[in-house]
Amino acid sequence: MTKQIRQLERVVIRFAGDSGDGMQLTGDRFTSETAQLGNDISTLPNFPAEIRAPAGTLPGVSSFQVHFADYDILTPGDAPNVLVAMNPAALKANLTDLPRGADIIVNTDEFTKRNLAKVGYASSPLDDDTLAGYAVHPVALTSMTIGALAELDVSKKDAERAKNMFALGLLSWMYSRPYESTLRFLERKFAKRPELVAANVAAFKAGWNFGETTEDFAVRYEVKPAKMPPGTYRNITGNAALSLGLVAAGVRSGLPVFLGAYPITPASDILHELSKHKRFGVTTMQAEDEIAAIGAALGASYGGALGVTTTSGPGVALKGETISLAVALELPLVIVDVQRAGPSTGMPTKTEQADLNMALFGRHGEAPVAVIAPKSPSDCFHAALEAARIALTYRTPVILLSDNYVANGSEPWLLPEVESLPDLRVEFATAPNGEDGTTFLPYLRDPQTLARPWAVPGTPGLEHRIGGLEKADKTGDISYDPANHDYMVRTRAARIETIPVPDIEVEDPDGDARVLVLGWGSTYGPIGAACRALRQRGLPVAQAHLRHLAPMPANLGAVLRSYERVVIPEMNLGQLAHVIRGRYLVDAIGYNQVRGLPFTAAELETMLEEVLKNV
Repeated sequence: MTKQIRQLERVVIRFAGDSGDGMQLTGDRFTSETAQLGNDISTLPNFPAEIRAPAGTLPGVSSFQVHFADYDILTPGDAPNVLVAMNPAALKANLTDLPRGADIIVNTDEFTKRNLAKVGYASSPLDDDTLAGYAVHPVALTSMTIGALAELDVSKKDAERAKNMFALGLLSWMYSRPYESTLRFLERKFAKRPELVAANVAAFKAGWNFGETTEDFAVRYEVKPAKMPPGTYRNITGNAALSLGLVAAGVRSGLPVFLGAYPITPASDILHELSKHKRFGVTTMQAEDEIAAIGAALGASYGGALGVTTTSGPGVALKGETISLAVALELPLVIVDVQRAGPSTGMPTKTEQADLNMALFGRHGEAPVAVIAPKSPSDCFHAALEAARIALTYRTPVILLSDNYVANGSEPWLLPEVESLPDLRVEFATAPNGEDGTTFLPYLRDPQTLARPWAVPGTPGLEHRIGGLEKADKTGDISYDPANHDYMVRTRAARIETIPVPDIEVEDPDGDARVLVLGWGSTYGPIGAACRALRQRGLPVAQAHLRHLAPMPANLGAVLRSYERVVIPEMNLGQLAHVIRGRYLVDAIGYNQVRGLPFTAAELETMLEEVLKNV
């Protein structure tokens, strides 16, 4: 039957089901298909902390949201246009996020009395007015998948598991996605079990054909490719981009990269990714605990490598003593903190920005370090390079503050030309630097960077002492002299504060805004989308974003004081706002949430509109 094709500018789709229903895989494959077509994309995976939560329950719901458009987008979308609900729990957990009129595709086979009772439904929402106002599409996904695979040599259990591919096939048809890459993916994934390749391919094609033939879906949609700068793109998550940034840092510096890590959500993917790149001089070690991981990384830096350790908030707390040791030793070290909701174990799979205070101040003694925060998944690549540049040039630990939203989200990434990447080569000390020509002074500093020489152990004539006890200026001997301690503390602080970082840029198209919205980290997208929406309504508002949090840009104070109001949205209780108030004496307005979820553009737009009315 001939079906109408309707053009759309943008769509937000959310796949939701049990953690065992393959929703992350389904969303990832749909995203890959969409990237292949050339749309701009932003994704938001959301999954339980438990490896396998009880099936059919609200805590066990896993979802994957993808926003794609024919123009540049900044967020995964505030609310889904389409919800694919694989069971009653998935429907109930996500229904409040849907706007009226949204499409809901439900797997009717799972709406049994038992499954309904698990989530507190007295009767099926498919049979009462619970879903009034929505466009509901009941589809017997499970039984139709089993029927489509009846002639194949697969068990009923394996056939049921393929229902996510049926759903993917249906959605791929609905939104005119190219599917060849998915078929190739299935062939690779199940290469050792040809029967599963056949089953999943058959389920996918059955879903596609169902969309083509059923009368329930009378319209097919198209979203044209976005206009983007020419070049080669790939869809990438923040953790993958950060990993490749570290690989690139090793190549551009000519140094081996050593990662010491202990598995922790949501940073473990960096360990997994870097372990694949041994051919680029990357060595990974899964340590027995967080303290051993950073100790090994710092030892690697002492030995002349780029030492890296990855973790989340609880791990940074354990690493604090060794970070302070790295400050005293004045060696390069990159500490990646992929933030999650705390305190303590908190909500391991949910996002938060509450580690800023710990990154800036969370060590004993005066132990300043550089702090950088990427703003998006693809920006993690460049942030990793920048962290490595500062660590290697200034011989300092650098904390890279990612978060779960950035780390697991994905977007198109324009592959850079290798020649355009910064030259990170360093010069090791190779000869004595004392005035007598025979003495090595390990704390004789470069007058420009205040960095001390980096001498690889075993270099003849450059023997020197390291350790946590205070060192004497120049000689590195152990010193308890009060004046020397004061000098060394101030010098280490000055080394961080004088690191040149780019001036903060302000997006104020007409130059008449009186309110500045200041963000850092992953708030970039929601703030940008909200400001864009306000300007389209004729409401002037300026936006600025901090990548370097220590040191801060030299022009930041002047920028802040040039606006009547400064608003700082954060996924914490106001940590950057406190720093801004204390450092620049600007009465910044904090807008804070700690729900484990990113801001929506709509809520920021509403909040900022109220601020603008009162200026």
